[in-house]
Amino acid sequence: MQSEKPFSLGILVGRFQVVHAGHEQMIRTALSLCRRVGIFVGSSQESGTSTNPFPYEIREQLLRSILGSSVDIYPLPDIGVGNTAAWGDYVLQNVRARFGCLPDLLVSGKESRRLDWFDSVQGVRIAELYIPKTIDISASRMRGFLIEDDRAQWERYVSPENHAMYPVLREMALASRDHSQTESI
Repeated sequence: MQSEKPFSLGILVGRFQVVHAGHEQMIRTALSLCRRVGIFVGSSQESGTSTNPFPYEIREQLLRSILGSSVDIYPLPDIGVGNTAAWGDYVLQNVRARFGCLPDLLVSGKESRRLDWFDSVQGVRIAELYIPKTIDISASRMRGFLIEDDRAQWERYVSPENHAMYPVLREMALASRDHSQTESI
């Protein structure tokens, strides 16, 4: 019999430009601790830029190919307030709209910009689990591997389920590398 997981709903928020081993480690940790896991793909309205080359649909596809139906995945468009308590309120509104309740766990990498997300929420207790960076990789570096056509390094940090996406992702990264304006609406 499987032991009871300590959290009902865990969430992760990230751009996932591209999904790499560090992301997967955080998500798998959330799955081990939570009965349900929601992934909110930030900047979901952005694509075609050097920092956000991939549209939401591609990012969702990359996540889904690794995780199947074990997680719920939703777009989370930016609202222009930065990483503030107002952003945290917005995240929680989206979680409540999708799940009908608030999360009891936020899983993320330890970044100071997330530390005050839920400061303005009265009476809400959300545990925050920061996963230490044990895999030395970033999405920026992963995009660099695509642009440099270093498939071996790229595949080293990407789940085998997504290896076949390399040509498509590389083409998008190359087409976006010099653009600062999004192609999305």
